[in-house]
Amino acid sequence: MDANLIVSNILNPPVLFFFLGMTAVFVKSDLEIPAPIPKLFSLYLLFAIGFKGGVELMKSGVTQEVVLTLFAAMLMACAVPIYTFFILRLKLDTYDAAAIAATYGSISAVTFITASAFLSELGIAFDGYMVAALALMESPAIIVGLILVNLFTTDGKRDFSWPEVLRDAFLNSSVFLLVGSLVIGFLTGEHGWQVLEPFTQGMFYGVLTFFLLDMGLVAARRIKDLQKTGVFLISFAILIPIVNAVIGLAIAKTIGMAQGDALLFAVLCASASYIAVPAAMRLTVPEANPSLYVSTALAVTFPFNIIVGIPLYLYGINLFWS
Repeated sequence: MDANLIVSNILNPPVLFFFLGMTAVFVKSDLEIPAPIPKLFSLYLLFAIGFKGGVELMKSGVTQEVVLTLFAAMLMACAVPIYTFFILRLKLDTYDAAAIAATYGSISAVTFITASAFLSELGIAFDGYMVAALALMESPAIIVGLILVNLFTTDGKRDFSWPEVLRDAFLNSSVFLLVGSLVIGFLTGEHGWQVLEPFTQGMFYGVLTFFLLDMGLVAARRIKDLQKTGVFLISFAILIPIVNAVIGLAIAKTIGMAQGDALLFAVLCASASYIAVPAAMRLTVPEANPSLYVSTALAVTFPFNIIVGIPLYLYGINLFWS
C-alpha cells in the first residue's frame, strides 16, 4: 500500500484536530466543547452535505447508475446486520449481538463527510447522489436488528411498538434533515446553490474540523470502555469494516461506479453508527449493553476508518480499477 495516501489523509487538518482531541484527554487537559455546539455542528454538516447532494442529483438526473447504487446501498444496509449478528453470537448474547450488528449495518455520516473531504483534497471527482445512498442506509439496520432480537430471543417474542420504531428509524433528526436538505437542493438546483454557497461551502471545512476535534475528545473518553470488550470485539471492530468495504468495492466494481463514488460506497459499507442506531437501541433493546455497541463503533471503528480505512479503501480501488 502507498504510505503517501495514509500520510496525506493524516495531515488533513480535520484528522489532525481529531488527534488533538484525543491527546487532550490522554494528557488530562481541561479542553471541553460545550454540549449544544457539537449537536449544532452535526446538524450543519448533514444540512450542507445533503443540500449539495441534492443539487448534484438535479444536475445528473435519476439514471440507471443512480438506481443501481441506491439499491446496492439498501441491500448492504440489510445484509450487514444479518451476517455480523451470527459472527457476534459466537461470543455474545442475542441482545448485545443484535445491537452491535445494527450499529455496523448503519452508517457514520461524519466518516462519509471526511472521505468526501479527502477526495476533494486529492482532486478525485465523486457524484452528489451518493448522499442519497447515505440517507437510505441509516434506517434499515435498526429494523433488521429488532427483527433479529424478535426471532432469536429465547424468552418469548418481544412486544415492540412498531409504529414508534419505524418513526424513530425513518424520521429521526439526522435522517429527516439529510433527506429534507437533499430534496430542497434537488428542487432549487444551481440557483439555490449560488444563494447558499457562502454558508454551505465556505464554512464547511472549518465546521468539520471543529466537529472532529470534539469527536476526538469523545472517542478517547470511550477507550476505557474497551477494557470490558476483550480482544474479540476490538478485532471485530477493525476487521469487519475491512470485510464490508471489500464487499462494497466488489459491488461497486460490478455495477460500474467511478472511483470516487466507489470509495464513498465502501466507506458507507465499512462505517458504523454511533448516534442514531445507539439511540434507537437504548429505547428498544434496553437489555443490550451500550458500552459495547457505542465504544466499538466510536472508539475503534470510527478512528480506524478516518485514519487508516479511507486511504486503505482508496488503495484497493487504485489496485482493482487500474
